[in-house]
Amino acid sequence: MKKEESGSYEDIIRLPHHVSARHAQMPLADRAAQFSPFAALTGHDQAIRETARLTDSFAELDEQQREKLDRQLQILREQTGKIPHGQPEVRITYFKPDAMKEGGAYVTVTGRVSKVDGYRRQILFTDGTALPMEALFSMEGEPFKELDG
Repeated sequence: MKKEESGSYEDIIRLPHHVSARHAQMPLADRAAQFSPFAALTGHDQAIRETARLTDSFAELDEQQREKLDRQLQILREQTGKIPHGQPEVRITYFKPDAMKEGGAYVTVTGRVSKVDGYRRQILFTDGTALPMEALFSMEGEPFKELDG
């Protein structure tokens, strides 16, 4: 009784490690997996990352900026489809709303404009890209040199 009270394991410390004759030993990788962290909430990390992801707010344009964009759209309408200009190359920055949360991002697209569709309110590029006119922020390019100068 005295050995148990003192906490000494002298009687078992030098015994060989037990290996079962009936059951195969668990591979080390599986043994280690028992102690790996457990994700109790599936998708929780992804939800935290999504919440932390920043988006921009849509900036309302002032009257002067809207007038400039209107003049630029008129120039694009006149030049698309006409020879020698045909399909002018422009660089357009527009607001793209975020599909997951409020806000979005300002995206810049460069390419050749094939059509300014007033009915659908879109600017169509030769590669098939369609930008909504309501989302326009700025336009740059050779067709607008006269306005900028």
